Amino acid sequence: MNVADLSDLALDYWVARSLHDFVREIHFTDSGRVVSIRGNDRGRPWDGRFTPSTSWEAAAVVLERAQRLEVRERTRDGAAHCVADFEGGHKTVSAHGESLRIALLRAFVISQFGDTVDDVVRQPQSLFGTRATPIGEQWSVGIENDMPNPDGEIGDIKSAPR
Repeated sequence: MNVADLSDLALDYWVARSLHDFVREIHFTDSGRVVSIRGNDRGRPWDGRFTPSTSWEAAAVVLERAQRLEVRERTRDGAAHCVADFEGGHKTVSAHGESLRIALLRAFVISQFGDTVDDVVRQPQSLFGTRATPIGEQWSVGIENDMPNPDGEIGDIKSAPR
């Protein structure tokens, strides 16, 4: 999916994924319509809804990471084009949006992931750098090695079968 087309939930999700120095977990609330995050941004904990596409309060975490921000165009309907460099970003990027906030957020995602991203993964996930891992039920690796055997090993209490 093209970053230039991201909006609403998809844009919020990819902004959260781009904030891998801040966001530890991504969840979805309101029947999967709202992004919710857990993390700590420069000493400020965040645990709840994350909607930078509709809130400057949330978008401020991106704005604070801008090392250079230049607005090139603004039209009467609010559309904007910005050029930006971001802390931790790979290059100077530019993006368009219906508003300065949307252009800024798209530029941030481009600086972290490039011009295209995958579809939104609508399940809880943990972030490890730029990689997201689904959060599911915990299970032990190597469980087949822990099965008791008839001769009894340490830890086998030899209880009667049920």
